[in-house]
Amino acid sequence: MQEILLHLPYFGPVSHFAELVKPAGIWFENEDNYQKQTYRNRMYIYAANGKLLLNIPVKHLPKSNPRQHQKYKDIKIEKNLKWQKQHWKSLKSAYQTSPFFEFYEDELVPLYLKEYDFLMDFNYDCLEVICTCLQLKVDYKKTTEYLHEAKDFIDKRYLINAKSNIQIPEYVQVFQEKKGFLHNLSILDLLFSEGPNTPNYLKNLR
Repeated sequence: MQEILLHLPYFGPVSHFAELVKPAGIWFENEDNYQKQTYRNRMYIYAANGKLLLNIPVKHLPKSNPRQHQKYKDIKIEKNLKWQKQHWKSLKSAYQTSPFFEFYEDELVPLYLKEYDFLMDFNYDCLEVICTCLQLKVDYKKTTEYLHEAKDFIDKRYLINAKSNIQIPEYVQVFQEKKGFLHNLSILDLLFSEGPNTPNYLKNLR
């Protein structure tokens, strides 16, 4: 069986979750250094005014240590900012009229009520919730050392780059009539629009 290597995102884009439905072993890179402007701590949704960034505030090293890297697994969430309340409010405002928001709402709410210390822990819980919503069993594994060259894997770690411009087939989005179709938003956008059909859509992206 082929094995795919991915980074772990915050409710990653549709292109990321298309990898999880493939008949392959899934590995998450657990030993990488944290990088800004990636899907590790951000996602994009379709709000009334268009594409909206939801960003999780994290604690960084002091500026006195600009060259010192932090591992992703050691990144802590900034608790002084009420980001969970703001993110949930934005999700509800954007998707409460979508076909399947109420269907999955109860699964998602606990993520925005529980207090987390580490970003990676929160993101793994997000992954588990999505898998539950999709009734998708992903028997993933975690790396124990950073793989500079993933020779034994299909290396899809580039999908964590939030600046990538990946095109996907259209589905009906909440504000599409106003702003047109927005490509490769968070998996939540697809989930709230397509509901139980989401796995079929993802499988057709292969």
